[in-house]
Amino acid sequence: MELKGKKVLVFGSGISGIAAVGLLEEQNASVVLYDGNEKLSVDDIQAKLGDGSSAEVVIGAFPEELLGELDLVIISPGVPTDLPIVNKMRENGIHIVGEIELAYVLGKGDVLAITGTNGKTTTTALLGEIVKNARESAFVVGNIGIPYTNVVDQTRDDSVIVAEMSSFQLETIETFAPKVSAILNITPDHLNRHHTMEAYIDAKKNVAKNQTAEDVCVLNYEDEVLREFGKEVNAQVLYFSSQRKLERGIYLEDGNIIYKNPEECLVCNVSELQLLGVHNYENVMAAVAMAASYGIPMDSIRATIRKFAGVEHRIEFVAEKNGVTYYNDSKGTNPDAAIKGIQAMVRPTYLIGGGYDKDSTYSEWIRSFDGKVKKLILLGQTREKIAKEAIECGFTEILMADTFEEAVLTAAKLAKQGEAVLLSPACASWGMFKNYEERGDKFKEIVNAL
Repeated sequence: MELKGKKVLVFGSGISGIAAVGLLEEQNASVVLYDGNEKLSVDDIQAKLGDGSSAEVVIGAFPEELLGELDLVIISPGVPTDLPIVNKMRENGIHIVGEIELAYVLGKGDVLAITGTNGKTTTTALLGEIVKNARESAFVVGNIGIPYTNVVDQTRDDSVIVAEMSSFQLETIETFAPKVSAILNITPDHLNRHHTMEAYIDAKKNVAKNQTAEDVCVLNYEDEVLREFGKEVNAQVLYFSSQRKLERGIYLEDGNIIYKNPEECLVCNVSELQLLGVHNYENVMAAVAMAASYGIPMDSIRATIRKFAGVEHRIEFVAEKNGVTYYNDSKGTNPDAAIKGIQAMVRPTYLIGGGYDKDSTYSEWIRSFDGKVKKLILLGQTREKIAKEAIECGFTEILMADTFEEAVLTAAKLAKQGEAVLLSPACASWGMFKNYEERGDKFKEIVNAL
């Protein structure tokens, strides 16, 4: 990709947009950073770009005279690809790609890419640790919080890039082709953005679309959509299963994780892991299958997975206060993820839920309570919608809170010794917080101050 002297628009001023500007300027492109949010400050954005940047910053209404000047648009993951101005760019024949594609084309090394509705961050973090312990040059990037474009200038031919990929990032790839890919599972999410389940599934499938027969794609055999998808993938398919023995792949049998490709190898017993729950055993199996098929020795993999303690904000133990245990599962940003949070609880639980509406339905989450939830404390944009679905499912132990702090303090006041308080909202944090991390941090701050 020749960028010298080209006029490039970066659409979106979040962390991936800022990182993309830096990479483009290193390539001597003429860069315009655009964001449609007129409440943003040009001075604040320029401060993020740094003194060395000469990028022009444009906020608010899009200046349409730019359409005739642009050679390329780099669109950030948070920007919907069907906005009227984006469609107008296409009509004008302007090449549009995402930040991931830009980084992939300009970077070096092999990519191991992970997507799925749930478990991405845990699997990416674990695979990242495995790779870092076995390879000299390793990077963990993507939806996990570090833009791929941030590390491109540090990559070399022997680098391994472990990338967590969201559906938003996968919408805008063209040539991106990981050596090993994985799709962990697919359940409804982000339907406010993708509009249909089919479009969401297609975005996830993109992770494997450019792979060849020399590459590997790891899929969840217990996910019907992915089991069928395995029949059409160009790459070699390796399945993982927590429910049955596989002829080839990785599976859970009598508490043992077994890798068979083609020789059978005992990886470990789940009692050796610090991660809890079947969903986490699936994450471990996916990471192990990816690492092993990439050629990392099993002894090295085994040593890393035994030490791995999980990621922040995912069923994270916070504290025990007056005999009540508090868990932060702020990363439970959709109903399926929040189901995993409930399933991990072994005490009567006061559950804090609600937040931004991603057009999800909540009845399956409510039904997963299975007698564990004593009270559901709801807040945010979705609270009335969730309450209505809960009542329809026969669950009526519902309280409403106007603020996040009120929700946490209400749960703390009601919970008695031997019980638990769980933040597992089944919704995104937007509208109340910048992201799920900020929400989880606030929960921990309130709990630790009790």
